[in-house]
Amino acid sequence: MVYDTIEVEAPLRQVYDQWTQFEEFPRFMDGVEEVRQLDDRLCHWRTKVAGATREFDTEIVDQLPDERIAWRTVGGDVRQQGVVTFERVDDEHTRVRLRMEVEPSGTTDRIGQALGLVEQRIEGDLHRFKEFIEDRAHATGGWRGRLRPSDSAGGAPGGDLPEYGAPPGDEGAAHGMPPGAPGGLPRRDDPPPYSGPAAP
Repeated sequence: MVYDTIEVEAPLRQVYDQWTQFEEFPRFMDGVEEVRQLDDRLCHWRTKVAGATREFDTEIVDQLPDERIAWRTVGGDVRQQGVVTFERVDDEHTRVRLRMEVEPSGTTDRIGQALGLVEQRIEGDLHRFKEFIEDRAHATGGWRGRLRPSDSAGGAPGGDLPEYGAPPGDEGAAHGMPPGAPGGLPRRDDPPPYSGPAAP
């Protein structure tokens, strides 16, 4: 289990909207070469880490505007699930928490996990995201549709991924969320295909 948090000097809506622009991820995520949005839930990824190229698909399991995005892989060379949560600190600051569970797929992955390389990469990604969003006055786009676990192809994810929120002992993380991984949409500037109450 990997967990990290960072405070961004930007309003909550701007930070959340930018994170929904999955095709921009290669601009700040180490090793991510391409993210292609296939539909409201699915995204195709191509990564290159330690010289190994991998391709996989992710599904958004739960997405609640300005609060959380949860995902999981549904096919390809990588198995992971995770959730990113967004918390307003004040009008100009937002706390971003990222929690992931990655299943190593070989000896290299297991060694990297033992050395803490996954944690280091995620920490670096969050810092680069912080710089990316703080360097601009507005998000590059935004999609504010609601996606529910009950509508996911596989239903709500199972496994041992903790309930949304911070790890035990972090009293400041009251926002709960389900397990999942970055997933995607076509251009998220389009109006959401449906609307509904913002509830998990």
